[in-house]
Amino acid sequence: MNIDFTFSDTIAGYITGYDAKERWFTLETSDKRPFKLNLIPSTYARSVQNLTEGWQDPGDFGPFLSTNGQYVFAYGTFYPNAGESEVAFEAQQLIFPGKEPKVYRHEEQNWWITQISSIASSYLKWQFDYPKEEINYKNYRTMLHLGGSKKGDYLQETDTISRMVYGFASAYLLTGKDEYLEGAELGTEYLRDHMRFFDTDDDLVYWYHGLKVEGQKETKLLTSEFGDDLDSLPMYEQIYALAGPTQTYRITGDQRIRDDIDKTIDLFEKYFKDPNGVGYYSHLHPITLDAHEESLAHNKARKNWNSVGDHAPAYLINLYLATGEKAHADFLEYTFDTITKYFPDYENSPFVQEKFFEDWSKDQTWGWQQNRAVVGHNLKIAWNLMRQQSLTPKDEYLDFAKKIASLMPEAGSDQQRGGWYDVVERVKKTGGKHQFVWHDRKAWWQQEQAILAYLIMYGVLGDKEYEKQAREAAAFYNAFFLDNDDGGVYFNVLSNGMPYLLGTERFKGSHSMSAYHSTELCYLSAVYINLLITKQPTWFYFKPYPNGWKDNILRVSPDILPPGSIYISEVFIDEQPHYDFDAQGLTVKLPETEERVKVRVLISPSK
Repeated sequence: MNIDFTFSDTIAGYITGYDAKERWFTLETSDKRPFKLNLIPSTYARSVQNLTEGWQDPGDFGPFLSTNGQYVFAYGTFYPNAGESEVAFEAQQLIFPGKEPKVYRHEEQNWWITQISSIASSYLKWQFDYPKEEINYKNYRTMLHLGGSKKGDYLQETDTISRMVYGFASAYLLTGKDEYLEGAELGTEYLRDHMRFFDTDDDLVYWYHGLKVEGQKETKLLTSEFGDDLDSLPMYEQIYALAGPTQTYRITGDQRIRDDIDKTIDLFEKYFKDPNGVGYYSHLHPITLDAHEESLAHNKARKNWNSVGDHAPAYLINLYLATGEKAHADFLEYTFDTITKYFPDYENSPFVQEKFFEDWSKDQTWGWQQNRAVVGHNLKIAWNLMRQQSLTPKDEYLDFAKKIASLMPEAGSDQQRGGWYDVVERVKKTGGKHQFVWHDRKAWWQQEQAILAYLIMYGVLGDKEYEKQAREAAAFYNAFFLDNDDGGVYFNVLSNGMPYLLGTERFKGSHSMSAYHSTELCYLSAVYINLLITKQPTWFYFKPYPNGWKDNILRVSPDILPPGSIYISEVFIDEQPHYDFDAQGLTVKLPETEERVKVRVLISPSK
């Protein structure tokens, strides 16, 4: 069929040829399809720019185009050629991932550290007008406009506060900036004072969905007000209430936080866990705490990815890193054993099954999910399996992660433009494709899962295909998701990379977005790239309370990495050299003191 209309789009790929005189170049996409792109007099180029940076002009882009294997994003227009079956493409804008040919700036030692600092500073400014005003969580609002201004609602959701706290704590771990720790600790304190319910009869902690704050009046919202979970206690809301406090606990050793975590886990074990089977229910009735109440409707006696898998990345891995306790390692192993046993469904689909009835039979009629796949959840499983593989190595973990990594590019990525899709049909339909459920847009958090999955897989296994996938995903994210005008990152972009700025997807704060996935990406990308891939020592910062840690031993491992891959090379306490540490064990013996100390630890890769 001849195409007789023009349309604009993006092509991403690796340069295979260049004719400077005739002004065209050829490239090959990630799935090895060739394209010829014509240059026009107005074609211009830029290199990716980090948050806080100005425009990055690469200068003469001829050296880039004459370098075979150079990765490039080209935005332009397809024009029909009269009488020909092919169309011509004229490139209007070129984006290179580095300032020099074959360089990826996101692999610079401080790229992600700079980015996390910018994001954290933006949320401090947007929520609290810091540094003009003090950090006061009474002023926190869930909904933030594109530029960071508050939408005017009075809602404070527990999970979005917790996720922002996670971002501040992670930024402190990488930068040591006191304002980020202040934001994390004040946010944790606010959650404890306003969003926590302590059941003295059962000795358990529950977390409210949120608050409505109007003047001096606070109205606590026990059950979820989100449509999918209305009038229930969703497991994922209880899980994510722990995300920020647990990351803060890693830094401070605050035993009040630990007590809340322990009592919330007790809640999971007593009420959410299936007493007669395996795994955790996704929802409970708010009064009876029973997963089998008829009023739960489509959430009655269900299990899903969130109720089983989200423990690990949200809080449990960070809790284990802080404590090293066997109980937490065992919980992690139970989680991944469950995922590995029940989630694969490769005889029917390249995507995992995500929704289940209580006997682990498939639920393929639930709500919006039906028989559909969330692309990022598959990648999230691969990423976290590789973390667990370094703690409790098992063939089934590694095989499952590698299976996901091999299937996902074709099933869930955009191999013409770059980036990863959102929700698709689990089985192929018209045209032999996994059709889009609603749209072909790309969400920021799904890019995060792809980047982290392939970074850790390349860092641990060394397969060059994983390096290729990680670089392509990170290049797309940094080229299109960073809001260099207003700060932070965009929620969604169109398939061609242009920001999508309608409805709640134009916001920087919402039920779905806070400073969590963007900062988690920054923190762990810095860890995986610096310590596993480019082999660059990296500083990490802690500020423990006196006697916060058992035997005054501070655990400083930045993530669950392969045994022996990293070690402590230097430690400073209150900027004085400190030598009482276990380099291979990744622990620091803290001094006996009645004051808090600031600990700066240089983690180095083993060569």
